Amino acid sequence: MKKSSTYNLVIASFCLALTQILPLLTGQIPQLGNMLAPMHIPVLLCGFLCSPVYALLVGFTAPILRFLLFSMPPIMPIGMAMSFELATYGLIASVLYKKYGIYISLVISMISGRIVWGIVMSIIAGVSSVPFGISAFIMGAFVMAIPAIILQVILVPLLVNVIKGRVDKYETNKSSKS
Repeated sequence: MKKSSTYNLVIASFCLALTQILPLLTGQIPQLGNMLAPMHIPVLLCGFLCSPVYALLVGFTAPILRFLLFSMPPIMPIGMAMSFELATYGLIASVLYKKYGIYISLVISMISGRIVWGIVMSIIAGVSSVPFGISAFIMGAFVMAIPAIILQVILVPLLVNVIKGRVDKYETNKSSKS
């Protein structure tokens, strides 16, 4: 199915809205939010459902918009690093999906996003007083993120398949009525 600009805009807008709403569910317990990374799920969904430009824009915009609306996450260094991380998630998932399928694309996008997060955090640490090193990278990107990684690997493919099934069913019904 070729994704129309209307389709991309609707799905991207919905995913961006989810990036603002889902953290409210875990916001009362910051450790839970950090552990589950609720903003990551809608960005990954956007990557699998939208064109690369829309997915990249949703990922980059989500933490900045959340900071502007709710003052969380702090824009420096967390929000800025997250913007690049989530933009990478969306872009890589969208670019690789047709060629490699959902699971390989998901894993590659998650690893790529975490590497980009580490690079951006290293740059920020290099020009500021923010402490960041290899142990902080491993802890933040992988060890502390294990619950989020497990949740994303289970939930994202399930949601993508459900949404794509609904869209395909709608498209089939629409074309049969024409």
